[in-house]
Amino acid sequence: MKKRIINLITTIILLIIEVLIALNVRDNFVRPYVGDMLVVLVVYAFVRIFIPEKVKLLPLWVFIFAVSVEILQWFHIVDILGLTDNRFFSVLIGGVFDVKDIFCYGVGCILLGGYEYLTRTKTLTKLFKD
Repeated sequence: MKKRIINLITTIILLIIEVLIALNVRDNFVRPYVGDMLVVLVVYAFVRIFIPEKVKLLPLWVFIFAVSVEILQWFHIVDILGLTDNRFFSVLIGGVFDVKDIFCYGVGCILLGGYEYLTRTKTLTKLFKD
């Protein structure tokens, strides 16, 4: 239960950061690149609320999910679903395909893979224990 609560709190914090970036940051790096990288961290933390234990290759599954959503943007899925006028879903799903987004998702998932490796080998625990 403790892991689920930590992941819930992590998801909420990351989601708040994402919203703050979307609403307040107007630059050429943080919003387009860091924001997209954080998206996969939000999805990962959200999945961990429901599946707190090991899921083999979860960062890869998160990457596949993110790329799938990006590809759906290519086909204008928001328009197809009739959600164009719904600001929440338009922002959540996104409306513009960009290959750079896929790169950012990859970077985020590589970081997640590193995190999983470090936690699996107990390296993080050793680092913070000393």
